[in-house]
Amino acid sequence: MWRRVPGADDGRVTEIHRGLSMSLLEILALSAAVSLVVARWLPPSARPHAALAAGAVLVLSVLVLGLTAGFRWQLLPVLAGAALALPFALASLLRRRTGRAPWRARWWLALPGSLACVGLIATGPVAAWAFPLPVFPEPTGEFAVGTRVVQWTDPDRPETFTADPDDRRTVVVQLWYPARPSPAGVERAQYLGRTEQEARTVSAALAHGVGLPGFLIDGVPRARSRAVFDAPVESGGGRFPVVLFSPGSGGVRTQNTAWAEELAGHGYVVAALDHPYDSAAVVLSDGRTVTTETASSGDPDEDRELAAGWTAIRAADLGFVLTRLDALDRGETADPLTGRLDTGRAAVTGHSMGGAAALQAARQDHRFRAVVDLDGYPHGPTSPALDQPALALTQAVTPATDPGYLPRLTEALGSATATSYRLTVPGAAHLTFMDGPLYLPPVPSIVGTLGRTGSPRAIAGATLAFLDAVLREAPGDPTGPLSTYGNLTVHHPAGRP
Repeated sequence: MWRRVPGADDGRVTEIHRGLSMSLLEILALSAAVSLVVARWLPPSARPHAALAAGAVLVLSVLVLGLTAGFRWQLLPVLAGAALALPFALASLLRRRTGRAPWRARWWLALPGSLACVGLIATGPVAAWAFPLPVFPEPTGEFAVGTRVVQWTDPDRPETFTADPDDRRTVVVQLWYPARPSPAGVERAQYLGRTEQEARTVSAALAHGVGLPGFLIDGVPRARSRAVFDAPVESGGGRFPVVLFSPGSGGVRTQNTAWAEELAGHGYVVAALDHPYDSAAVVLSDGRTVTTETASSGDPDEDRELAAGWTAIRAADLGFVLTRLDALDRGETADPLTGRLDTGRAAVTGHSMGGAAALQAARQDHRFRAVVDLDGYPHGPTSPALDQPALALTQAVTPATDPGYLPRLTEALGSATATSYRLTVPGAAHLTFMDGPLYLPPVPSIVGTLGRTGSPRAIAGATLAFLDAVLREAPGDPTGPLSTYGNLTVHHPAGRP
């Protein structure tokens, strides 16, 4: 079984210090800034040399950062604190060169200033810890992971978000698949886009969608995942089950990259969709950027109708993509994955509204043999009953949870004609079910308490336990493996114990 050495070829990601979420150069600059503050408290004979050394290290670190890895906003308070401390640290040296007697402020005057400088400098690592550059967990499966992006247009379906009668529905799809091992040092795939420019466009749109200043997550578009773009498909000759994925409302195809890479490493092909005019930003092959046009009205009844309509569009997108994948497998167009996709073993999945779309797609399209809902409220009709096995992964239901959520989910799962499961993941929040824990502040109400890498590991592990059982017919009941990830409720079909 082949395994990559974590961090062996991940570029600047290998520089990340896990505790501080800062690169070695940033830690060096931080240390130099602290040394400038400390220099004021050294004996007069040592003070000038320490200040000069610290200042030189700080300047060199910042220059190298600017020329290589890039300058992050988290370093600004570090530089501000150093700038305030620098005149006091170098005061004795300047006075000596001008022939004036060395001077040093009395300790009771200098102490508040030094503490203020240290406090300002300390803001840097705290900000880096709260908004780190994402470091994606190494997939644990036997396969390396490749990825690529395709764009497909449905000639039979008009684009309902535009007034142009000739406009046809277009979707952008990212594929993650089992690949051959790549040479050491090969560049990993850009996160959030095919290029850094696309990643920045998407990142800015995501930040705007949740009301955050874009600079707070400026490290996200620089991140690289574990996959390799256009890596050769694994050469064993087997066929891979297919998993389609729909993101949350305003979400994007890459929002569950860690989850997708883990599934691909275990022998699945994951196809994640951008839904134009719903996803935050979709960069099309002709260079156009389509931003979201879906928005809440503020009226609960109207919003339920809107959500049901958007969910129906997403469900149709998912069915269309499965059709295109089937055509790709049959060789209608030359493709490295021709003959390698087992579309007869296909699952449909999604997060939040994407989970609702997955449930609807499974009801409408019986080619899907399983469905996974990642903390999604079941919008739209709950009939006909699901006849595929379903897994709903949810956070704990609390008094703050929408009171309609659990009854709707129970109705959807309880009326199914196949065994379905609801797994409540302890310590999870809504964003636990996507990549958010990798780069957002570790606030329990936002990303849960499972940790930056623990979150994607748990969600992918539970998904794999279910998919292996229903698509690969792994021996044994999935109840046992699923129970290790949380509190499991099993919904048996009517008439069965």
